[in-house]
Amino acid sequence: MYDLIIKNGRIVDGTGKDAFVGDIAIQDGVVAEIGQISGAAKKELDATGYLVAPGWVDTHSHMDGQATWDPFCSPANHHGITTLVMGNCGIGFAPCKPTELAHQQLIEVVEDVEDIPGTALVEGIKWNWETFPEYLDALDEIPRAINIAAQVPHCAIRTYVMGDRGANNERATPEDVEAMAKLVGEGIDAGGVGFTTSRTELHKTRNGLSMPGTYSEEDELFGIGKKIGELGKGFYGMVSDWEDDAWRDEMEWMKRLSIENKCRFNFVLFYQRADQWDRVKEQLEFVRQANSEGAQLMAHVGARPVNVLMSYHGTVHPFFLHQNFGPLMLLSPEERIAKLNDPEVRAAILAEPTPSMGIETADRMVTDFHLMYELGEEPDYEQSPDQSIAAKAEAAGVTPQEYAYDALLKRDGKAMIYFPFMGYDAGNLDRQFEMLSDENSVISLADTGAHCGVLSDASMPTFLLSHFTRDRKRQRFSIEQAVKMHTHDTARAVNLSDRGTLEVGMRADINVIDYDNLNVLAPEVIYDLPAGGKRVFQKADGYKYTLVSGEVIMHDGIETDARPGALVRGAKQSPAVA
Repeated sequence: MYDLIIKNGRIVDGTGKDAFVGDIAIQDGVVAEIGQISGAAKKELDATGYLVAPGWVDTHSHMDGQATWDPFCSPANHHGITTLVMGNCGIGFAPCKPTELAHQQLIEVVEDVEDIPGTALVEGIKWNWETFPEYLDALDEIPRAINIAAQVPHCAIRTYVMGDRGANNERATPEDVEAMAKLVGEGIDAGGVGFTTSRTELHKTRNGLSMPGTYSEEDELFGIGKKIGELGKGFYGMVSDWEDDAWRDEMEWMKRLSIENKCRFNFVLFYQRADQWDRVKEQLEFVRQANSEGAQLMAHVGARPVNVLMSYHGTVHPFFLHQNFGPLMLLSPEERIAKLNDPEVRAAILAEPTPSMGIETADRMVTDFHLMYELGEEPDYEQSPDQSIAAKAEAAGVTPQEYAYDALLKRDGKAMIYFPFMGYDAGNLDRQFEMLSDENSVISLADTGAHCGVLSDASMPTFLLSHFTRDRKRQRFSIEQAVKMHTHDTARAVNLSDRGTLEVGMRADINVIDYDNLNVLAPEVIYDLPAGGKRVFQKADGYKYTLVSGEVIMHDGIETDARPGALVRGAKQSPAVA
């Protein structure tokens, strides 16, 4: 007798093969049989009319803190994510000296770089670890609904070994490099799936300093890479700015590190300006050539451009720098909206000259109305230029500021403006489609758990399936392609080959989906983090069931009491290899 049979579903198995109608039997948390199954089970789920697909694998999350208190790593569970990987961008909470100052240093980096409320981290994190292996042990003790995996973060390693010298990005000595490499080795031996670092100047702390590790020299980067090569397991991960005059040199050392140490090198690929699109195409060509020479480079790209969601309750919007708006942030959300509806308050805010912080990204958030769009109750992430705030304002005979002010007051002040400020210069998602279609790319960059005041891209897998296979009027993926991209391909990118397909012996992490009614819902700001911390939160319609290890953890968007998830320690082979 099987534990569970999912009956009569349209099975999209994650391999890329055509969908077919059939049953899936589950025993002891793995797929036991697929086809027309006549055997009995303790429980059956009727999937007639629904898609049955593997659970989504999220390769780019920042749940390092939240995973220590939230068994669902929400909102991941609302979007069919059954495994997520954290420790990205070199950021994390272990190792860390057992002092209040050391704890605060890492919290400040995460708060400043990833926009996760520091008060929530202070209250939520118990710090019952010092080393990275101890951190994994602490994660392992917590009952959880979904699976998590952790990478060893460069920022924490460098600060732990070098103290203030590391935090201030001073050059590492040979002894420092040796100590860091040893700790990375211990972390991967204990179950870390890889190592990550950041080389982008977008990652700044509150003091205006780049986060630890940003300017690490080649001897440090290769010293850690050599340790990964010696271990014969784990992978390297990196985010970088890809400066116009230096990106080729950076790609060259990535290629060399990967070949010399026989390891995968995952890197974030995005562009900021229209004139950088040719660079992106050249990078993808470089990767094709490098991989033909023995490298294992993998570009991580998003289904949406780099963006922020603007709200009167979030971190940014076109008036967040105005002096007359500042005092309103001290009010409750309801009081704030009442004040903003006052004609005198409106007039005072709109009368102010547009302020400047002298920081390009911040200044664009109060001026680039041609790239701002009303998101609406049915979120539309691919609007044309004639739907921008600037275009609508011109048509209405008002200023963009006036139009934006009133647009944000819609839905009782819960409305949001979508601002794809990097990579939307073409006014559509054709370039995202092209990057996602590349054989050496993988869908990524959901930043699940991070950028709480401006983003909720944990909805990326829901968006990929609903928009890029069903709703989009331009180029589209087949359902089989999209499912494979967010299951088989993402799992293999992080060396977790025991999941991501529905085949006999594979993990029974499964989504049962009402495809025709699958939609991302309007995001909203909620205050449910520890210490009342706020975050932008987005749910979905259409997930009938989400299963982890054959147990239902979500049913029609509602959490169950099941806690079958686990910490994933290290690479996992497919049953055929094992």
